[in-house]
Amino acid sequence: MTEPVEAPPALRHAEEVMGTVVSFDVRGGEPEAVRSALREAVAGLHRVNEVFSTYREDSQVSRLARGELTVEECDPEVAEVLALGAEAERLSNGWFSTRYEGRTDPTGIVKGWAVQRAAERLVGTGASGVSVNGGGDVQMYGVPGPHRPWRVGVSDPWRPGGLAAVISAAGAEELAVATSGTAERGAHIIDPRTGRPAVTDLVAVTVVGPRLTWVDCWATAAFAMGSRQALDWLESLPDVEALLITAGDEVRCTGGLAARLG
Repeated sequence: MTEPVEAPPALRHAEEVMGTVVSFDVRGGEPEAVRSALREAVAGLHRVNEVFSTYREDSQVSRLARGELTVEECDPEVAEVLALGAEAERLSNGWFSTRYEGRTDPTGIVKGWAVQRAAERLVGTGASGVSVNGGGDVQMYGVPGPHRPWRVGVSDPWRPGGLAAVISAAGAEELAVATSGTAERGAHIIDPRTGRPAVTDLVAVTVVGPRLTWVDCWATAAFAMGSRQALDWLESLPDVEALLITAGDEVRCTGGLAARLG
């Protein structure tokens, strides 16, 4: 009889930061190296909050928005994030933006970028699997155990406590899942073309792809577009799948999403 293969040891941690809870699940790797990388990842998230928070008057982004600093005077990460935001704006035809009411505001990209970066810090420790969940948006690498993929439940906006789908990372070395919608935070997604909360036929958009930085942006942009335009646009993006739920409780999805369900 073949002996069952044991799952690698798990290190889990939850950190309150950036106005949410970021949960880490790391499997395998050299224990001390994993713990050290976890400390660095957590410290990095708090540093991101210090630099990018629009709720802190002394953050570099707040001071940049008031004209007290230039981009060159900020930490290099500020220029990096703004460049990523500009690329997201280009690729979404302006439906994603890092400006709000005429001020620099990279809030829509920072969390996904920061969570992805935190996960990447842990990959280099020899860990066989890494999952970092930032308030429901998840970056995954590797696998949690032998013959077991990472799986992420997508909340059903119409049925609290229920799931609209389960996304599987089977066969993917890296996978990210991000959701934008009104179910938990109300009408908080801004239409860049009007500067007001987006009014569309959607209540939730979940986007799946390799990197959380991008799928988080695409979920936000797609919600602002509305289902008809968003579905065609999401289909045009490489390595991206999506699930859209409308105000009429209709589910629409990209053609390849079925391969990611389970």
